[in-house]
Parts: sequence; structure tokens; C-alpha cells
Amino acid sequence: MSLNISEQPADVGFAPALLFGALGLSLLACTALLWKTGLRVDLLRPGNLPYFAALALLFAVKPVLATRQHRWAKPGAEFAQYVGFFMALSLIGAVTTYPLAALSHGFADAWLQRIDETLHFDWLAWYEAAARHRSLQLLGIAAYQSIYVIPAAILATYALRGQRRDAHRFLAAFWLSAILTLSLYIFMPAVGPLSYLWKGTIPYMPSSAIWQETIIPPLRAHQFTLINLNELRGLVSAPSFHTASGVLYIAMAWRTGNLRWPLIGLSVAMLFSVPVEGTHYFSDMIIGALVALVGLIGASKLIARFGTTRPLA
Repeated sequence: MSLNISEQPADVGFAPALLFGALGLSLLACTALLWKTGLRVDLLRPGNLPYFAALALLFAVKPVLATRQHRWAKPGAEFAQYVGFFMALSLIGAVTTYPLAALSHGFADAWLQRIDETLHFDWLAWYEAAARHRSLQLLGIAAYQSIYVIPAAILATYALRGQRRDAHRFLAAFWLSAILTLSLYIFMPAVGPLSYLWKGTIPYMPSSAIWQETIIPPLRAHQFTLINLNELRGLVSAPSFHTASGVLYIAMAWRTGNLRWPLIGLSVAMLFSVPVEGTHYFSDMIIGALVALVGLIGASKLIARFGTTRPLA
């Protein structure tokens, strides 16, 4: 099958066994890392139950709607399953950052900042501008949080338009990008530019705060053992997964019809918010963008190799 996505039928996609197999392998790897580092997730903790309930509901929708004849039944079923996979992969990836942080050593801030200096990127200037203007803070927060809205809009469009191939390519690219991000992260943990560069009282606390500085050392010292899904914090500085996601969203929004430019515009705005709201070096973003490109290429190859026109179960 051709690697050119546009030449493939719209209903090409992965068989259920491959989708759930990838999810299962991800969960198995996460579980093994949790066991190795002595960390655990309290499955019965009240704050964690809504996540499991939401996933169970999303994956239950497909078989229920499969028997309905309404015209919205198939798009609704596909959308629920797409979102279920996306949410599950996101949750597993976020949890996996904790044992990886516990296994990591040192911090790569000096190296990442040197790259920024070579590129003449002044993170402090960006931060000081945001700290002085409340309007920039509000716009930055809104753009940064759109990381949850954009994929939902993309997947909803794919479901409504019957673009199974594009939806599965998106999920595969997201999965591969997450794997590559986590694989690289353990070699370049960082506290981020706010903790590393700013001296004195913090005039404006961005969305990502300074969690790397406050959580990673206790994880390494085994003082932090219980993970609450309701309190997951961003621990990855490089590669910037927000940037990787933004690049993926721009690429996948290209095939959303009338929503193309609004979604691309929102994704670009999200990327501009990353340095301050995500407390990321520009070097983090460059690495994150490269991760996304590798994920997109890998996803196209996976669809070409394993794609089938058989409908999802």
C-alpha cells in the first residue's frame, strides 16, 4: 500500500487487535516502571474513579450504538472510541513520566539554555512581558489549555466525515510521539527556565508552575510513592510534548475541511503560549517539533503496512 495518505481509502485503519494491543503494551510498560520504582496508583481512590468511569463509558458506546440504525450512530460510536483511545494514551503517558523521573539523574537545564542562547532566544524577555500584562496571561492560558479542545474537534470532524484512516493516523502519531518523548525525557530532565533562570519573587505563576523542581527530587529520593490521577503534573521539559502535540494538530487539522484554518490558528496560538505557560526552553520546543515529525512519518508507515478496510469491531 502506498505511503501517500491521500491515495488510501478513507476507511483504511488498524484492526481492533492492533489498537488495543498498542494500548495494552503501553499499560504494561507503565506498570513495569511503576513496580520498578515503587510507585503505585490507588485505583480505588475517589479522585481516580471518574477517569476509569469515563474510559469505560467511552469504550462501551461503540458496541451499544453498533445495533442502532440512526444516521448519527456510526459517527457517534467512532468518535467515542477515538476519544477513548486518545484519553487512555494521554493518561498512561502522564503517569509514566513519574517513574521515569524517579529513574532519571541530574538536570539538563544548562545545556538547554545554552542552545537557547546560541539561537538568541531570550526566555526571560518573554516571561517578563507576560508578567507585566494580564491580557497576555489570559490569552496564554486559554491558548495553552486548548491542547484538550483541538484534538476533540479534529476527531469529531473525522468521525462525522468518515475519515477512519486520518483518525487512526492521528492516534498512531500521538502514540509514537509519546513513546519518543518519554524515551528522550529520561536523558534530559530539567527544572525548566522559570526555576533555572528567574531569581527572586515570582510575579506571575504560569500554568505549568514549577512542578519539576518540587516533584522530581522527592521522586528520586523515594519520598513520593502514591500517584493521584486527579493531581498529575507536567514533569517533562524536553522534549516539549505540548509542542509535539501542536505540530501534530496542525498536520491533522489540514484534513478537517472548513475547520482547517480555525484549528490551525488555534494550534499556532498554543505554540506561542508554550514558552511561558509551559515554562519551556525554545530548545525543548525544537526537540518536541522533531518528535512530532518522526511520529507523523512513523504513523503513515504503520497505516501503509498494517491498515485494513475491515470495520472496527
